[in-house]
Amino acid sequence: MTKDQVLEEFTACGALMNGHFILSSGLRSDTYLNKSIVSMYPDRTARLCAALALKAQDKFGEQIDYVISPAMGGIIYGYETARALELPFMYTERVNGQFELRRGFQIEGAGRVLIVEDIISTGLSARECVEAVKRHGGTPLAVACLIDRSGGKANVGLPILPLAELDVPAYRSDQLPAHLKDIPPVKPGSRGLA
Repeated sequence: MTKDQVLEEFTACGALMNGHFILSSGLRSDTYLNKSIVSMYPDRTARLCAALALKAQDKFGEQIDYVISPAMGGIIYGYETARALELPFMYTERVNGQFELRRGFQIEGAGRVLIVEDIISTGLSARECVEAVKRHGGTPLAVACLIDRSGGKANVGLPILPLAELDVPAYRSDQLPAHLKDIPPVKPGSRGLA
């Protein structure tokens, strides 16, 4: 799947949005990729995750033992990618502020793990998921994602395997560019944005 095909999947369902958004990192952006709208459509999600699975398989062949995603945003995409790879799937959850495997999830031996994210911006949740995998005895191989909106700048401590890479600037609230200053900000999660 090409970058244009990936972006078309987002555009076709209204998930590629323009405006003034407050990202989960607290930074501001004029572009928001609403992966929750994408996941409303199982056929669209399955296409994207099948392409992500192929990309991971091309890189690692049969070396992957598990797929693990950080909750909540990565769960659907991780599950669908694991299904396409025919591998077990688990997810991490925050416990006392840090990601952990719960619910009886265990990594056997030094199981090799593909971490699947939805969108990478700063890479914080991916890095935290990598650390959780290590604490639970796993061997993280890479972080796969639908879109790396950092333009390849995010550092997650592992290779990043994006379906598409964008360079979408994000700004601190006290350093907004002129084109955002007069637009009221929207925090995803409010007014119907996830």
